Amino acid sequence: MKKSLPRRTVLRAGGISVALPMLECMTRSPAVNAAAASPQDDDPKTADLDVRRMLAIGAPLGIHTPNLFPTKSGREYEVTPYLKPLQPYRDKWTVVSGLMHPDVDGGHPAEKSFLTAAPHPGHPSFKNTISVDQFAAEQIGYRTRFSSLTLASDRSGLSYTRSGVQIPSETRPSRLFAKLFLEGTKEEQATQLRRIKDGQSVMDLVRNQTAQVAKRASRQDNQTLDQYMTSVRELEQRLVQAEDWAQRPKPIIDQKPPTDVQDRADFVGRMRLMYEMIFLAFQSDSTRLITFLGAGGNEVVSLPGVEDGWHNLSHHGRDPEKLEMLAIIELEEFKLFGELLGKLDGVREGEHTLLDQTSILMGSNLGNASSHNNSNLPIIAAGGRFQHGQHLAFDPQKGPPLANLFVSQLQHLGLETDRFANGTGTLTGI
Repeated sequence: MKKSLPRRTVLRAGGISVALPMLECMTRSPAVNAAAASPQDDDPKTADLDVRRMLAIGAPLGIHTPNLFPTKSGREYEVTPYLKPLQPYRDKWTVVSGLMHPDVDGGHPAEKSFLTAAPHPGHPSFKNTISVDQFAAEQIGYRTRFSSLTLASDRSGLSYTRSGVQIPSETRPSRLFAKLFLEGTKEEQATQLRRIKDGQSVMDLVRNQTAQVAKRASRQDNQTLDQYMTSVRELEQRLVQAEDWAQRPKPIIDQKPPTDVQDRADFVGRMRLMYEMIFLAFQSDSTRLITFLGAGGNEVVSLPGVEDGWHNLSHHGRDPEKLEMLAIIELEEFKLFGELLGKLDGVREGEHTLLDQTSILMGSNLGNASSHNNSNLPIIAAGGRFQHGQHLAFDPQKGPPLANLFVSQLQHLGLETDRFANGTGTLTGI
């Protein structure tokens, strides 16, 4: 008979404790099934000159779709108010209507599922899954100094690990700039390298001690430990890659470090600054995968004509005065997005522009923020090598899942996959 282990059993190394997963021998409840993660390449760089990227931008308070969606589909659509700032790049983006995430509901909590498509995010037993950017990062993240960047204007981000754990977001452009481009002092560099090496030593001891625990575990527990060790091996690989990148010089750019905009009401200044950081991160090839959750809170933003809080305006109840103020804010969002498209399109990368190489999703988990509806989502697909310049309209009652667009984006990155979440193929027509 195998000896039971206390639930609080941990692996200890060098003063650091690493908790074990829940095992059958720690409790009478059945252990969870193992699920192996995809292995990652160890090569720190790629020689491929056709560099593909992906950017996902979320609008937490939704977008008023009557100001976004044209009534006509196809290439001869009429220009709506929100699409007007994007017209200089009309052939490089597509407005898509009729998409949704099946079984993703709950109003604002659906934000957690915007890039994962995990069902019923408002349910008490909800468990999230991997976001599309992290799915890609598992396979191509090793090619750049940062496997991905998770950014936000002032709140939690959009990225989740394979275990459904939310990845902390960076909200300060100044700190992001330092991470991307500032080397730090020799002492700081040495400290960073020492931390990486300490992490590698801890992982060696964790692996050895786990082997000892496995001898006392049941078959079910060993399956769980196999899953646990898969995560440990992935962390080891990331530490090796981090050591390699830590010894390489960071990109040098001719730009001063930014000064953070502290005033939450100045959402235009804050968004513009973070978009500038996104542009620099892509241009310097510091990463190829970025998610960004934009601004959207209770504050009254600093725009002429806006006299009520943004969140309150999103619950307009079709009040004409509220809709007018909401339109002022959301139009600025699209002007800022248009500026980003212009910057990306203005940089050549071989035969193409940076925009041509970057697949962009801009939208929201809210189809109607006023009623907390999560269907017929406002979606702009921009950049990349797609058939743009159109209004791609699907029947909101039976349209394809938004995850089909994710599959298209993953394939644009060069990944050989025809499924992601509930997506079973690429998005037809793009």
